[in-house]
Amino acid sequence: MDDIQTRLEETSKNCLEAHKIWEEKKSDKKAQEELHIAIHELRKVSSRLEIDLAISEREQNVSRPLPIPAHRSANKGAPVSILDQQAPADNAPIVQKSAPRRRRPAPRKQGE
Repeated sequence: MDDIQTRLEETSKNCLEAHKIWEEKKSDKKAQEELHIAIHELRKVSSRLEIDLAISEREQNVSRPLPIPAHRSANKGAPVSILDQQAPADNAPIVQKSAPRRRRPAPRKQGE
């Protein structure tokens, strides 16, 4: 985490400096390009931080692993999704499932 913290401090400082320079010379293309680069670097650091945050959250939630869904080819006869396999809540309405819709045949040409 220390590496991310130093990168975050450096890139935010660089971005702030690039923004100040761009504010003074808005018509300068080089200042605008430097600001774009600084913003991009800041996004990369924030993305890395977000990934580390998600990893730490996942490590905390290890007690509840995700179920591995069955392969789609195993359910050729029954078009039931994984969500449909869960039991409905006590107050949830029961919805009847209709047959899957079929595609309409292509219109015939007049000469056939």
